[in-house]
Amino acid sequence: MPEYPPEITQRFHGTPEQMATALVGKPPRRWESIVVDDYDPAWVDRFAAASSPLRDVLDGLIIDVEHVGSTSVPGLAAKPIIDIDLSIADTADESRYIPALERLGYRLVLREPWWYGHRMLVSSAEDVHLHVWQQGAPEPIRHRLFRDWLRSHPEDRELYASTKRRLARETADHPGDYSLAKNDVIDDIFARIFAATGEVGGADLRPW
Repeated sequence: MPEYPPEITQRFHGTPEQMATALVGKPPRRWESIVVDDYDPAWVDRFAAASSPLRDVLDGLIIDVEHVGSTSVPGLAAKPIIDIDLSIADTADESRYIPALERLGYRLVLREPWWYGHRMLVSSAEDVHLHVWQQGAPEPIRHRLFRDWLRSHPEDRELYASTKRRLARETADHPGDYSLAKNDVIDDIFARIFAATGEVGGADLRPW
């Protein structure tokens, strides 16, 4: 049975004071409403199109690039926004990567150094969320575990899809509540992941 360290099994919670300082500039317009679409096979191509330029402009800095989030799971309904985990050695020196990403049209919207050095940028069309992580951060591992589990467990994939559709309706007047409202079902699925006996295929647990 796999054993996971606490930083992977336990959800990270920032303090209210930390969260209040995370936003950089204006929030993306797409945050103002939640739209959950049927799975689109074109999302795979959109990830490829978005990730290729990253390798061009950040050559030598990138440790790993992964398609994560719901659009990375075939058959799963999702917001039509591509989530990318980008791991580099050091996120603190933003001068080494932010200007290059800005030239690609990205805009920094979240700076969360307390959360494993996390920075989040959005594309000019706001249809890509680029998450930049410090080398060895456990959160990208959690993302891959969740992705790979949903790819191979249709019951939980359908549970997650139906829950997201329901919560999108229930939080329509308060879209900022949508992500937090998903925590219960996400925690339930993670409990099954961590209780499984090596069933999660393809998830590399090495800290890069």
